[in-house]
Amino acid sequence: MKNRYGLIALVILFVLAIAAAFSNANHPITEGISNPADLAWILTASAFVLVMTPGLSFFYGGMVSKKNVISTMLQSFIALGVISVLWYAVGFSLAFGDSIGGLIGNPFTYAFFNNVGTAPNPRLGAKIPFLLFAAFQLKFAIITPALITGSFAERVRFWAYMLFMCLFSLLIYCPLAHWTWHPDGILYKMGVLDFAGGTVVHISAGFAALAGAIVLGKRKVFIEKEQTNPANIPFVLLGTGLLWFGWFGFNAGSSLEANQTAVLAFVNTNLASATAMLCWILLDTVRGSKPSALGACIGAVVGLVAITPAAGFVSPGASIFIGVFSSAISNIAVHWKSRKSTIDDTLDVFPCHGLGGITGMIFTAVFATNGGLITGSTTLFFNHLLALLIVSVFTFGGSFLLYKLTNLLIPIRVAEDKEDLGLDLSQHGESME
Repeated sequence: MKNRYGLIALVILFVLAIAAAFSNANHPITEGISNPADLAWILTASAFVLVMTPGLSFFYGGMVSKKNVISTMLQSFIALGVISVLWYAVGFSLAFGDSIGGLIGNPFTYAFFNNVGTAPNPRLGAKIPFLLFAAFQLKFAIITPALITGSFAERVRFWAYMLFMCLFSLLIYCPLAHWTWHPDGILYKMGVLDFAGGTVVHISAGFAALAGAIVLGKRKVFIEKEQTNPANIPFVLLGTGLLWFGWFGFNAGSSLEANQTAVLAFVNTNLASATAMLCWILLDTVRGSKPSALGACIGAVVGLVAITPAAGFVSPGASIFIGVFSSAISNIAVHWKSRKSTIDDTLDVFPCHGLGGITGMIFTAVFATNGGLITGSTTLFFNHLLALLIVSVFTFGGSFLLYKLTNLLIPIRVAEDKEDLGLDLSQHGESME
């Protein structure tokens, strides 16, 4: 065998396939108990969120150098396969299984989707089939490790990334989803509000990205301060359009019903992204730069990130505020990083997704119409600050250790000659040429 990592992965896949076939898992089918409107909407929203991962691949792929486009896109796309299998086998159970101390789900409760059928679960997505709830939540689990890849683009070994993605999903994402979205989770019981994943998805990905940039070190072009240009701006525009489109499912779908909250989240999502895009372009213009398509795209995505935790909890006016101020904060951070920072976060994942998620989480506690700081209550605000501290330490520290563990098992960074050649050829034998 020429590639032992591929052999190991293939054996694991075959074992999982055999285990799935003989698992004796129960998938009860119950007809006629779901609202057809809710069922249709969440099916549609799930498909919307799935489209976001290919959208992210175009968004990231267009921003790297020409010799790394395919590898960068594949790092997002491959998550569709890896995380889908993990989620079915054990991930969903770790995230939403019977709670163990509010920290993690019992890995056996829903392993191989045992007892995940078409009847609603009274505590989880009570208006839709439980199987649909599991499918909807899968899409969030898929895109989270894909978001991280922008930080170590152009220098990571493919098989090391595959291993890290599995470890991150099982040991960081699933516990955090349990804390935040399971009724017995520690953050849920604290009253922390995360409508669609600002904390679970974006803050976790942002801090994991920061840890990854530190562990993998700087690219050669970064050290030598070589000027690099995005490979394909139209790819970035296409990716942004797919992300914006899919985000309506991401946020409005998180109502888990076809109801008024879904409408509010839908409108807030669009307003925050629109105003964030405009703010980013205007800030660049004030500095003397020309209004760029790249800046418009990055600003729009930052707005989408920031409104995610707040989408169903704030007014449309607050969503405009969140879009503008989150964009300004991330723009300033990106501008400062480009001039001052020695950390090589290739595609600015932490300044955009990490800080976007953090500002969104804080602004949720400020503007939430029920219990926010504006309404006169301080409890939610201070609970969010405490949760932010807990999540930051857990996701950064945990990811840092997982990168180190991954590196012990599979060297995580490509050799210098392979970095010079580009990951498209050195890792995949493919090229844009």
